[in-house]
Amino acid sequence: MRITHVDHFVLTVKSIPDTVAFYCDVLGMSQVTFGQGRVALTFGSQKINLHPAGNEYAPKATVAQPGSQDFCLITDTPLAVVIDELALHDVVIIEGPGPRTGATGPIESVYFRDPDGNLVEVSNYPA
Repeated sequence: MRITHVDHFVLTVKSIPDTVAFYCDVLGMSQVTFGQGRVALTFGSQKINLHPAGNEYAPKATVAQPGSQDFCLITDTPLAVVIDELALHDVVIIEGPGPRTGATGPIESVYFRDPDGNLVEVSNYPA
């Protein structure tokens, strides 16, 4: 077996509308509805499926709960612009900018939390 890329991942959230607002307004993602009214966020060729806490879709993680995720998103927007945009939305940067190691090499990252307390890292690969 050889895995080639991530297609989607799932966030269990307290409020789908609050999560959609944050990821669409702050990070520029798009909301999509699929299946029997399920909601996801899309960006590039990936998506984040949203499960409502206490009413998750099966199958699900053994311990599905809001605020338990830590993930990195890559942007081609300069990090200085990302920082300014986060400030416009009153999103507090809890760490960074600073150097980190991404999947294919060095990255520059900032960290902040979404409405559920998930740790979101937004990063750039050097040009």
